[in-house]
Amino acid sequence: MTSSQVYPVEEDTLLLLRAAQAECRPGDRVLEIGCGSGHISGELSRTTEVLATDINPHAVRAARKLGIEVVRADLFDGICGPFDLVIFNPPYLPTALDERIDDWLEYALDGGPDGRLLIARFIEGVGSMLSPGGRFLLLVSSLTGIGEVRDLMEKAGFRAEEVAGNGSNSRSLPDHDIP
Repeated sequence: MTSSQVYPVEEDTLLLLRAAQAECRPGDRVLEIGCGSGHISGELSRTTEVLATDINPHAVRAARKLGIEVVRADLFDGICGPFDLVIFNPPYLPTALDERIDDWLEYALDGGPDGRLLIARFIEGVGSMLSPGGRFLLLVSSLTGIGEVRDLMEKAGFRAEEVAGNGSNSRSLPDHDIP
């Protein structure tokens, strides 16, 4: 049973898992940032080498119970690359300062005022984690501003490609390669 302080397996988790399974290549070294329950890393670790991270200590414990190699970290802090594939289901819900709650589960959802607080930090740092030809999958919500996220990626030298969606236009999943 997953702790009430850990982001559970939801529709977006399964969307990212399907995209990651399609993107994984034999021999890939994979990094999952913000692993939550550990479901994605657990599934991917059946066929590839995976390192998972989360800042939430409850999530780290939950993932370890699944036998996953997991490190408590804030994004890439203390992580040594390179990785062939990096995946991230970030906190992407726009959250006003007066709506914030000091709670680990809320931390997994709170994307800052525009929903892009951690997304911007991720895009700034992911290039240093990627092997030559490395890719990353980043889950993005229409609430976060897909166009704005694409702009952030292009400014960082990445190209964005939607590789999965849920059909309701509320979430999409760009795939990013270093040009």
